[in-house]
Amino acid sequence: MTDTVATSRITQRLGFQIAFLLAVVLLPLTAISVVRSSALVAEAQARSEAALVGETMHAAARELQFIQEARGTVAALAGAIPTFVDDVEACSAIMREIATESARYSLVAFIPSDGIMRCSSSGKTHDFSDSALWQQIDESPGPTIVVNRRGPVSGTSILGIAHPVFGEDGERLGTASVSVPHEALNVPETADSLSERPLEIVTFDAEGEVLTASGWVSGYDEALPVDRSLKALAGEKPVAFTDKSVGGMERVFSVVPLVPGELYALGTWPYDGISSVGNSLSSAPFLLPVLMWLASLIVAWLAVERLVIRHIRKLRHSLISFAGGNRIVGDVNVSGAAIEIREIGEAYESMTETILHDEAELEDMVHQKEVLLREVHHRVKNNLQLIASIMNMQMRRTRSDEAKRTLKGLQDRVMSLATIHRELYQTAGLSDIHSDELLSTIVRQITNMTDRPDRKFAVDAEFADIRMTPDQAVPLALLVAESVTNAIKYAAGSDGKPAQLSVSLTRLSDTRAVVRVRNSVDDNEATSPEEELDAGGGMARTGLGTQLVSAFAMQLGGSANRVHAGGFHDLTVEFDIRPLADAEQRHAPADTASMEPAS
Repeated sequence: MTDTVATSRITQRLGFQIAFLLAVVLLPLTAISVVRSSALVAEAQARSEAALVGETMHAAARELQFIQEARGTVAALAGAIPTFVDDVEACSAIMREIATESARYSLVAFIPSDGIMRCSSSGKTHDFSDSALWQQIDESPGPTIVVNRRGPVSGTSILGIAHPVFGEDGERLGTASVSVPHEALNVPETADSLSERPLEIVTFDAEGEVLTASGWVSGYDEALPVDRSLKALAGEKPVAFTDKSVGGMERVFSVVPLVPGELYALGTWPYDGISSVGNSLSSAPFLLPVLMWLASLIVAWLAVERLVIRHIRKLRHSLISFAGGNRIVGDVNVSGAAIEIREIGEAYESMTETILHDEAELEDMVHQKEVLLREVHHRVKNNLQLIASIMNMQMRRTRSDEAKRTLKGLQDRVMSLATIHRELYQTAGLSDIHSDELLSTIVRQITNMTDRPDRKFAVDAEFADIRMTPDQAVPLALLVAESVTNAIKYAAGSDGKPAQLSVSLTRLSDTRAVVRVRNSVDDNEATSPEEELDAGGGMARTGLGTQLVSAFAMQLGGSANRVHAGGFHDLTVEFDIRPLADAEQRHAPADTASMEPAS
């Protein structure tokens, strides 16, 4: 029984099933295609390419003869022109005589360096000075062969052979030129070969410029390979290859150097595959491997799709959806899959259940924590308001003005703390706090409590939206509350105008910020440098406000800087913004900062 179970598990494994199916399906394809088809096609292609090289050399011989004769003619003419170059009539007569002897030339001419042809077989005068093709010929130090699809004198497509003409002193006089019409160079559309396939010939120079083509007028796209440039094919030895033409047909190509480094011939004919070696070979040995290969691919794809892909696709969709935040696992039933995929599916289901359970517990814990924190802040706020009310009752029973002022100052600070705690439990989040929401409410509450008909303030508050940890937001709020309270206490207007109060929180960089409290003061009030310590710009009577501001600045990780000038008192504190990841640690950077007034 144990051996049967073990055997069953082995046969159900994915590797065994795919290996078995592919071995059965691909064995006929391997045996037939490798033995029969590959060798046959390679042999046919090699014979076709070898035959084409010989046919190209034979077919291009006539064109080569025409071009060599023209090159010899223009070279001899270039040597004789200096003797009669000054006699235009004699020069033109000689040109007409050469053109008459060789009926293949459409134009024989001498073009001086100024580009104006006066001596030619046509007897016409023509200005070539503006022609880019003439400038190319005139700048060439040696013989050149060019193609002009529309000759300016003959009006037909020509092959031009040019040779520089030099005087006895070595100075260049101009260029001797012979124009050969392409019609006189075209080879027959068919040529004697091992097969009846039409042969096409293209001649080109070392730069890949087509000089002649058997289908020059009708077009010669079928005679050029699509993936190889003619310049790259120019070499010292004949080459043959099979490729697609520019027109999209599969053809056999051969390149033969006619004049190495100057002139090349490219021959091509259609590629007929196996039939190119003869009709004695049947196409059945080639067709059968192709059909077997297609059948094997279909069967193998269906097998892999049924055994693997469809199950993996189902798991993949569920995994991507779950990783993207969708907590609906969906259908991951892979009961019909191999044992490995079934085990993966079961493990995935178990993993998602565990993650969902843990996430639910974490969300519940976070919710409970938020509720508890909000309740703590709420109770602290209520207690502080109760203390403020008790202090208010005590003030009404106290007859001493100094004691009333002291209790009033303490009551204002207690109400500021109550305001801060109220904003902490009402803010959007507890792990991070939006400083602009917190500080705006604190400043508004403090100014509303201290605004009286006999004392008016012009308040300008601007706070950047900086998210802070609670451990940093609390001392910042306390610092702003104490600074604003002191600033309101000692602020003064001029000429009956309301006192000016400006509070701002500005981000200096990604990790740096500055808080600023600025209030107008009465410059006529005499103060000493030792007394000019209070955050509000007034005389330092108790020093408590200054010490509290300094202590809060230390908790923020900065220091309080005070400037009294120009009728204004400025308090600025620069500090580093703690990363939000520190919110869970709940530790301030300066644990030793004392809140007790210095003695």
